[in-house]
Amino acid sequence: MTSILASDELGPQGRRRVRIATVVSALVLGAFVAVALIRLGQQGQLEPELYTDLFQAAVWRRLLTALVKYNLSVALLAMALSLTIGLGLALGRLSRSAWVYRPLGAFVEFFRAVPVLLFIFLANFGLPQYGIDLGTFGFVVVALTAYHSSVLAEIYRAGILSLGRGQSEAALSLGMSYWQSMFLVVLPQAVRRMLPAIVSQLVTLIKDTTLAFIIGFSEMLREGTRIAEFLNNRLQTLLLVALIFIAVNYALSRFATWLERRQRRRYGGVVTPAPGTLEDPALLDQPEVATVR
Repeated sequence: MTSILASDELGPQGRRRVRIATVVSALVLGAFVAVALIRLGQQGQLEPELYTDLFQAAVWRRLLTALVKYNLSVALLAMALSLTIGLGLALGRLSRSAWVYRPLGAFVEFFRAVPVLLFIFLANFGLPQYGIDLGTFGFVVVALTAYHSSVLAEIYRAGILSLGRGQSEAALSLGMSYWQSMFLVVLPQAVRRMLPAIVSQLVTLIKDTTLAFIIGFSEMLREGTRIAEFLNNRLQTLLLVALIFIAVNYALSRFATWLERRQRRRYGGVVTPAPGTLEDPALLDQPEVATVR
């Protein structure tokens, strides 16, 4: 998430170089945009009729229906399952028993390493071979849950380890059991720190729902291609689909930013670092992990 970087203030030469680099970058970007517009105009892709067709009520109704009925529904269900399963995986990885945290660690690392698209293929074509028929909707939920639960497990674990061990020690000194201290003292504080990271993961999950297009799932991207074939304006329709996804994910990103700022103001500026960064508590040595458990 947010990292505090210490650096010296730029001097006159440094500021001059920054301004020059900014101007050069803007000119290069403007040149690319101009060339792209010229090429699109030469191929007739800037004709007004190709864009005015997208303002039909039927087009927006079909796109927004697919977004809510498929993309958001799958994302919310997969997120709910991933939050639950991820919490179990995180607690298991913090277990004292090597018979528990080692297999679960291997499980999490495996599912984090495999691409989401491969999980979608495996769920759609592999599960029916064993008599498990969940429908396309169910297969997409299973695939997304398998991947994102392992990612959320690391987010949970990082949030728990970001707390001082004095929290659990104080709870144990009051006579609480390990699980009582975890659920009544540690997790409520850790969840507050993890909220921005969890919301950011939801943004990624919503984008991953479009990968189900490859197996015929009727989400908004697939619906957009059908509309594009009917209107014969593939570039314009897919651009509209992209803008809708940008609007949805931007709203969620702003919500995550608001949560992060609220957490800093309310709880002294501590937020959960992104998993895998140098500040990630999950990357601490195993002896430190043992002290928290």
